[in-house]
Amino acid sequence: MELPVNKEQSTLNLTQNLEIELLIEAIFKRYGYDFRDYNKAHIRRRILFRTAALGLRSISELQHKVLHENDFFDLILKDLSINVTEMYRDPGFYASLRKEVLPMLKTYPYVKLWLAGCSTGEEVYSFAIMLEEEGLYDRTQIYATDFNPISLETARKGIYSVARIKEYTANYQLSGGINSFSDYYVANYDSVIFNQDLRKNTVFAEHNLVTDSVFAEVHMIICRNVLIYFNKDLQNKVVRLFSESLIKGGFLGLGSKENLMFTEVVDQFTVIDAKEKIYKKKVI
Repeated sequence: MELPVNKEQSTLNLTQNLEIELLIEAIFKRYGYDFRDYNKAHIRRRILFRTAALGLRSISELQHKVLHENDFFDLILKDLSINVTEMYRDPGFYASLRKEVLPMLKTYPYVKLWLAGCSTGEEVYSFAIMLEEEGLYDRTQIYATDFNPISLETARKGIYSVARIKEYTANYQLSGGINSFSDYYVANYDSVIFNQDLRKNTVFAEHNLVTDSVFAEVHMIICRNVLIYFNKDLQNKVVRLFSESLIKGGFLGLGSKENLMFTEVVDQFTVIDAKEKIYKKKVI
């Protein structure tokens, strides 16, 4: 038995999909940010949320504001950016790096680390602390990149809400942290600022995984919970970029719901930790 089709809803969905497609194309041509190969459900959800929040009658109205109001585009860019992050997210991932990867990185005289899609920087300080505790920080260059300049500015400042420090402290302890987490920041009313020394070896830079090329030749790349927002073609493009950016024997860390299994570069890597999605580029 066929279910009745709501023609009015179907027509609305088709219209919205067309408007979204036109909006994404307009953003690319006007500002150079390419969201055309992002997961369509993610893009639709974020655009419909902003349209409703502003009380606009259609996505076409949203497009008009995006094209003619630069400040308004910054708001849309924030909506479409991937800003789901926290310090020591998935502590087991960091614990595995301490045990399985950092001992091998210690054999190099100098280490380059690329944190791709670093968002507002919580991951940057997580790694800086871990590398400091493992005696690697002073000989590590960290490249922290994101396509959103507003997020990068937050990352540079290293100032975060005190409301999440209890959660971050618990994550730090579960990740294998060996000191008191409070040693690394100063609390000031409703915010905390992380020690400036944790930024001294970090270069914050704009880099778009969708449109830009190899950023640097590095020993390890961390890009967690970003690929899930891309379609398959874009995922393949980005992991090829990662493979080309890694030295032979370099390491790649992905998010808990991501893997290399169905990508074009799967044969170029061996698995270090299947659960935590940590891979090593083959030497041959």
